[in-house]
Amino acid sequence: MTESRNPRPAADDRDDFLSLDELQARQDAKLAALGRRLAHSPQWQAHFAAAGASPLDLKDRASLAALPLLEKSHLRNLYPYPLLTVPLEQVVRFCATSGTTGLPVLFGFTLKDWEHTLVRQLARIYRTVGVRPGDRVYQGYGYGLWVGGSSMDEALKAYGAVNFPVGPGRGELMVQWLKDHRHTVTTMSPLWLMTLIQQARKAGIDPRRDWALRLGIFGGQSVSATFRNEMEALMPEGFMAHNIYGTTEAGGPVLGISCPHSHGEDEMHLVNDDSVLTEVLEPQTLRPVAPGEVGEIVITTLDKEASPVLRWRTRDLVRRSAHPYRCACGRHAFARIGRIIGRSDDMLKVRGVLVYPSQIEDVIAGVEGLAKDAWQIYIDNERSGLDHMEVAIERVAGSACASDDLAREVRSRLKARLGLSCEVRCHEDGTLPRYEAKATRVLRRSKETLNPTP
Repeated sequence: MTESRNPRPAADDRDDFLSLDELQARQDAKLAALGRRLAHSPQWQAHFAAAGASPLDLKDRASLAALPLLEKSHLRNLYPYPLLTVPLEQVVRFCATSGTTGLPVLFGFTLKDWEHTLVRQLARIYRTVGVRPGDRVYQGYGYGLWVGGSSMDEALKAYGAVNFPVGPGRGELMVQWLKDHRHTVTTMSPLWLMTLIQQARKAGIDPRRDWALRLGIFGGQSVSATFRNEMEALMPEGFMAHNIYGTTEAGGPVLGISCPHSHGEDEMHLVNDDSVLTEVLEPQTLRPVAPGEVGEIVITTLDKEASPVLRWRTRDLVRRSAHPYRCACGRHAFARIGRIIGRSDDMLKVRGVLVYPSQIEDVIAGVEGLAKDAWQIYIDNERSGLDHMEVAIERVAGSACASDDLAREVRSRLKARLGLSCEVRCHEDGTLPRYEAKATRVLRRSKETLNPTP
């Protein structure tokens, strides 16, 4: 006799549909408990004292605005175990940030953090998009110290899904396995799926006819609605590409996910706002933005034991929904936000015009004959004032349009979209880099560099 599988972790599905009053009461109680816990940490005491405050000043949501924000520089100054609030012996594993501008910052997880809190948060993500126990999941997020793949593995096991933890890469194998193994769900970068679609078609496999994928949970890279719609059109009938959002500092890919209703409006629910409280603040004034306005996501982990964060500046920019607490799915308490627009530290100011990489992607995604997953922005590293920007695009093989015509079309659309003239160069198929996970879009170069690479 085989052992039966637990179809999903113990959870009250009714918590997915809390009222706003219930959610806020839960946040207030957890914030007060967090303040009492941080008061026992010398590092946290010093962090608050530097701003003339105390952890015990954290009493509820109303008290947050007067408390200090947390920056990456704070964590780097406390290397190697910043703001760890449990003895090291109670940490069962660490995850880390990318460390692209210095040493990676480590975040610990206790057994409860990893096997209970994270699993509960991701179970809510799965329920929101319609993952079913028994679904065959091609898990394509990366491993190592990155939180993406390993957290998915832990939660999928508890949820009762059939997990194929392949990770990124192995494209030639995966286009065949997607056909033979009949995977129904995938978790990966949207750029990697588009690359797989192209590889499959070159191998004589039609994803729309030969694959069985029903839904995808796509993170690590925000893409435009145009890109997403094109990708969905190449997939089996009814396939839905859901945006997911999370950070290592939040404890994993647990902050936001689109539901079947918000998906069409290119928005996500902050579905775990009862365990990771999210503020959306204007980056300069640090005041909450109104519905429909753009702000920076700032997070506070309410349940995490090992490495909590309080008012962590993610630098990720997002537009609050015009109707954040309204959705046909019934998750009215869990506010809606748009897809990630970009990062406040990646925002470019070219001749006085603010430019987000997502705006460039929107234009490229709307031009037929261009590779949607291959483009770069080049800026000059030596100039204090940015007055020149080059956009590199790639013509797909077999396109009826000439490279010069494609460059001219993108140049014209960028001028209309940004009110800015910029140089556009069109390369042939296969010239620009592809990315299995998060793409590097903005590259700095010296004036002597003719062919920059990431």
